[in-house]
Amino acid sequence: MILSEKMILPGQTIGIIGGGQLGRMMAMAAKARGFRIAVLDPVDDCPCGQVADQQIIGEYNDLQAVQKLAQISDVVTYEFENIDADALSWLELNAYVPQGTSLLRITQDRISEKQAIQKAGIPVADYEIIEHLEDVYVGLAKLGYPAVLKTARGGYDGKGQLVIRDEEDIANAAELLYMGKCVLEKWIPFKKEISVIVSRNMSGETTVFPVAENIHRNNILHQTIVPARISKQAESEATKLATQLAVSLDLAGTLAVEMFLTEQDTILINELAPRPHNSGHFTIEACVTSQFEQHILSVCNWPLGSTELLTPAVMVNILGQHQAPVISRLKELKDWKIHLYGKKEAKPNRKMGHVTILRSSVSEAIEEADQSGIWERTTEQIGGQSK
Repeated sequence: MILSEKMILPGQTIGIIGGGQLGRMMAMAAKARGFRIAVLDPVDDCPCGQVADQQIIGEYNDLQAVQKLAQISDVVTYEFENIDADALSWLELNAYVPQGTSLLRITQDRISEKQAIQKAGIPVADYEIIEHLEDVYVGLAKLGYPAVLKTARGGYDGKGQLVIRDEEDIANAAELLYMGKCVLEKWIPFKKEISVIVSRNMSGETTVFPVAENIHRNNILHQTIVPARISKQAESEATKLATQLAVSLDLAGTLAVEMFLTEQDTILINELAPRPHNSGHFTIEACVTSQFEQHILSVCNWPLGSTELLTPAVMVNILGQHQAPVISRLKELKDWKIHLYGKKEAKPNRKMGHVTILRSSVSEAIEEADQSGIWERTTEQIGGQSK
């Protein structure tokens, strides 16, 4: 196979902007293929820094640090989308970033993101752009109650969001509007949240991972269940839409597409993440190729691997309050695939790791996780429309 674009070879260095758990798992996949890793992160001994060959300690808006990373790297990628605009502009002109910066810029802003999805001919929840408090009243008159107000930029795991259930809640919108433009979304009474991870290399080869079913607690991803408990028609449509987006956005690298599945089995796109994603962690053990290995193959322009699902799997996040119970019971947790990210402080609701349970059925894996008692049984998020 003759590739049409530059190929990065073993022994060369992949630079990663961001030293969290996604960068760590990218680095581990890359090193298994023989690459060297340099990472930029402001925190010394960050999760990715612990497994990288070099770490540059600096803020993401420190242009000198960004330049240094580019100088020692043969290719640059990233683990999160909120990279400083000036750094993006410099990278675009002075470094080899096969993913480009266009998709990053689109996904940094919910308004441009929704417009790009619609341009691809794919539906999103009805929404209104909100700049002033009075716009909220106008938007609610069109969309009705309840609705979800989200900051256009920033926000994750439910942060930067407000559910407006009645007129009394509107007063709380001022705090979000102080941060800048917002998006007011129509409430979608979905029956499931699902996600699809699609990868594409510089030669245009595209692969799609199995559709994942996601369950949130307190706006944070709790479980990912694969195969998703949805109809074959919904599965096929989700895969088709993810592929359609990848082509429309001229994807290089990895794109996570978060979706709502309605009671009528229709799909609306919620949000995009141009990188590996929490809901794809199951791929490490449950698929022939993991999302992290596939991402490395994509940005290095290698042929992509098989995304075949080998076995049903359930991934459960380990938050700060779960880490000690997991560690104290390691001897009992037979055949659990336990990943801890090496973060220094286990704060409540902070993602410290994850476990993947591989069983003959997802119901067996879910029951085993529930019976462990590690994760408190709390009300699952319904209709929160968050990332």
